[in-house]
Formats: sequence, structure tokens, C-alpha cells
Amino acid sequence: MCYEMGCSIVACMSVTTTPVPAAPSADSPAPPRRRRALGWQVRFGVLSLIWGFSFLLIKVGTEGYAPFQVTLGRLVFGTAVVAAVLVVKRERLPRGARTWGHLTVSALLLNALPFSLFAYAELTIPSTLAGICNATSPLWGMALSLVALSEDRPTRRRVAGLGIGFIGVLTVLGAWQGFSGLDFGGTAMALLASLSYPIGWIYVRRTLAGSGHSNLSLSGAQLLVATVELAVVTPLFTSFPTHFPVVPLLAIVALGALGTGLAFLIQYGLVSEVGPTTAQMVTYFIPVIATAAGVAVLGESLSWSTPVGAVIVLAGAALTQSRPRGRIQSRPRDRRQDHS
Repeated sequence: MCYEMGCSIVACMSVTTTPVPAAPSADSPAPPRRRRALGWQVRFGVLSLIWGFSFLLIKVGTEGYAPFQVTLGRLVFGTAVVAAVLVVKRERLPRGARTWGHLTVSALLLNALPFSLFAYAELTIPSTLAGICNATSPLWGMALSLVALSEDRPTRRRVAGLGIGFIGVLTVLGAWQGFSGLDFGGTAMALLASLSYPIGWIYVRRTLAGSGHSNLSLSGAQLLVATVELAVVTPLFTSFPTHFPVVPLLAIVALGALGTGLAFLIQYGLVSEVGPTTAQMVTYFIPVIATAAGVAVLGESLSWSTPVGAVIVLAGAALTQSRPRGRIQSRPRDRRQDHS
């Protein structure tokens, strides 16, 4: 569940690693464009719903299973979906010890760690708050990229976005009330999970971009490594379940197959078709859907400061992602190879 930073990760990999076919000659017909059954707007909406409901599914899953078990289950089912696509498309996993070493780190930062932190966080905080904390990832990402990536120069607009965004975080947490009633442990884990995504993105951008492997191959391998990591850790901190509650189990299956596996495939297709700028707009719908789902389905309480703070957070995040009008962001060329 790379959520908000996922589009940036996919864009970074796809732009630099997916070969662009040579232009057809005058004597050869252009390859036919594959027509998608669903328009990108419909798939954008489906992706928003899947990721927005993921926080509800985490909450339901932890009602019957330990957080590490929830994370392991979602990784198993998510990896299975992507692996099936790899087999159908006949794509191979990456080769080389160096690549797999980098994938081990990226799997920890982008999958194993944040997934586990969100699962543990939702033991003590509502899914609505977890979804809003997740929306802070663009803020963390911009703050980190200004330090770690020399090509990201600070501008007044970006600095203003960071300031506005973190004012929104304080609003959500009720800073003026002395954070009364706030579970600091759960909230800190949710914010740390959100911070882990941009750290992982920067690591991927520095180490795996330009590796020569397709994004689908790299992501499938990354999910596989994350699954192995959780398979090693989970038995050390949990005991094997003596019974298997059906509803939480179904939530874990949906979380993995839809929220991790299918969501990635939809996301990659969107980035390839409409570009990362449009695709990453899904970030701003996730907390809205997560909040609505938590209140409507789980009956979670909602004070006025939560939606107001969320709007401020999203406004700040939008500013940090904006670009000057004179600067045109490159859009991925039309690749006839369909990896979604």
C-alpha cells in the first residue's frame, strides 16, 4: 500500500527503466493501440475507493489477528496477484545480488515497515485518523527531498505548503486543547509509517531507477521480499492463531488482493496512460474516503477539527507538489507496451 508516494515511485521507475520502442518507419504500420475496457477516470475512482477503504480493512483485520499477522496476510495475497500478472506477461524477476540488496531495503521502507506500523497504530487510534496521517506523506516527502535531492529546489510556494500542511496536522491532533484524548503511541506510529514512504521513495530513486528492469518486475520482487521479511518476523512476535475469525480474515484477503495487488496494477496503468501528475491526485481522495468509511461503517466519532485539519493538510500537500507555470513537467511517452 504505497498510497500517496506510490505514483511518484512508479513514475520514477517507469520513466527511467521502461524502454521506449523505436518509432515505426514509413514502410511499417504503426502498432495498434490497445483499447482499455474502462476509462482512466473510472479506474482512478476505483483506485481511490480501494485505498480509501484500506484503513477500514486494517481496522477490521486487527480485530481478529495480530498486526504482524495482518501485514503478513496482506503481503501474501498482494504478492500473489502481482505474481500471477508476471506469469501471464512472462516477465522475469530481476537478477543480480546488488539489485536484490536494494530491493530488500526498499521492501522494508515501502511495505513491511509502514504496513506493520499502520496495523499497530489502528489498535489504539480510529481508522479515520490513520487515513489522515497517511495524507502527510507528501509533506514529509517534500521536506526530505529538499535535503536529499539536489534537483528539488525550495520555493516560496513549497515552503508555504509545508507550513500550511503541518498546521493542518496540529489541527487534526487538537494542539490547542493540549492534545486531549489523543493516543500518542498510535498517532506517532501512523505518522512514522507516513514518513517511511518518502524515505523509501528517495532510496528507490537513488538506487533502482535506471536499473534496466521493468517496474512490474521490480515491484513484484519487492513485494516478494517484503513477504519474506514479515514471514521471518511474525513468528517471533506472535503465536499461531488457534481460531480464524471469518470477517477479519476476509478483510485481510481484500486488503492484500485489492489494496496491495490490484491497486498497484491500476496505479501503474494510470501513470503510464495519464502521467504521474494526474495519477498522484488520488492522494487527495484517500483521506476523504477513509474518513467517510470509518464514520459510516465503523461508527467512529468525528469532531469538527478532524475534517477541517484534513482539508488544511491536503491544501498544504497540494502546494508542495505544485510547479511554476513556466515549468512544464515531462509526461511519459505513449508506450505501446501495456504493463498494467
